Amino acid sequence: MERARKVIPTSQHTETPVYLGATAGMRLLRMENERLADKILAAVANSISSYPFDFQGARIITGQEEGAYGWITINYLLDRFTQKLSWFNLKPSEGDTQETYGALDLGGASTQITFVPQNETTESSNNTLHFRLYGKNYGVYTHSFLCYGKDQALLQKLSKDLQASGTNGTIHDPCFHSGYRRKMNMSDLYEAPCTRRFEATFPFLAFPEVEIRGTGNYRQCRRSILQLFNTSYCPYSSCSFNGIFLPPLQGNFGAFSAFYYVMEFLNLTSEEESTDKKMINTLEKFCSQPWEELQMYFGEVKEKYLSEYCFSGTYILALLLNGYHFTAESWKNIHFMGKVRSTSVGWTLGYMLNLTNMIPSEEPLSTPLSHSTYVFLMVLFSLILVIVVIIGIFIFHKPSYFWKDMV
Repeated sequence: MERARKVIPTSQHTETPVYLGATAGMRLLRMENERLADKILAAVANSISSYPFDFQGARIITGQEEGAYGWITINYLLDRFTQKLSWFNLKPSEGDTQETYGALDLGGASTQITFVPQNETTESSNNTLHFRLYGKNYGVYTHSFLCYGKDQALLQKLSKDLQASGTNGTIHDPCFHSGYRRKMNMSDLYEAPCTRRFEATFPFLAFPEVEIRGTGNYRQCRRSILQLFNTSYCPYSSCSFNGIFLPPLQGNFGAFSAFYYVMEFLNLTSEEESTDKKMINTLEKFCSQPWEELQMYFGEVKEKYLSEYCFSGTYILALLLNGYHFTAESWKNIHFMGKVRSTSVGWTLGYMLNLTNMIPSEEPLSTPLSHSTYVFLMVLFSLILVIVVIIGIFIFHKPSYFWKDMV
């Protein structure tokens, strides 16, 4: 907010709207303690209201909204809502809109998948949203998996592993590097809403804390993570996991937030070289590196983040391939995005665009020219003008030559 106060001209402060949307972390807190969640929102609202902006309120958005706003952001930045242009990009082709990108979002507490399926009929109305943007109707599939963000997924996995480890309070974890040690309070595990189903099996009294000892093995880590996805039950023609409807994947997808940050660290965001096999090979090598060696190479990275990249990368691969059912062939349709045209990709821009009604429901009467089209036209007309002037000067100085050729 201080940054905004400095960047935005003082004369526009009172005209500038401010919105605050809270996501999965606050959704989890509201499930556990609604009164506390309300107190936090009230405190945040009170703080923001002290600034000279037009504060429009703070609220917790739903998982569906989070997924939809991410989808709007990507396609808005990629100009996918506007019509294709023909005739040197001057005339819109009637009824010919560009295919939209799907959106893959990964946070700490939840993950979202959103896209326009090829078949408009849906088997689960709870997973469908309808938009009319720029004169076209969109039937969008979206689902938010609460507790399957990377941080909550790790807590689930540790809770599950603690069950299997017996009662010695030690977890030998292949998702952490060999030589790595971490101690966690039992309360940090059993108080997390996403691990509540494991609560009855925790040896609370005997072991107030648990020690994690890394063994650094990608394939064992992957097997452990796959147990978080229940793919044995599906009441629909096709599902992702945990009995949630998922239509066949369609088109390209933009993967952002933690999807991008983890893949960027692993140097796997290059589309020319990105394959699932390359990611597997990279993770096998990375996870097997000893912790001391890793600290020497990446000493500037915060220990918590560095220690969890093996798990996060393996989890992303399992989620995309086994959870969402991308294949080796469709992997090329995933584009890991941090920014598009210098703008960060995420749900927040779509949230703002929706609340400020900046995306019209109908196609504008005149399609604004893109910068490249504008430059092309200016150069073209300038050349035509120069040629006309040269011909005019030539005719003016040698009119007899011109008329002789005409005869």
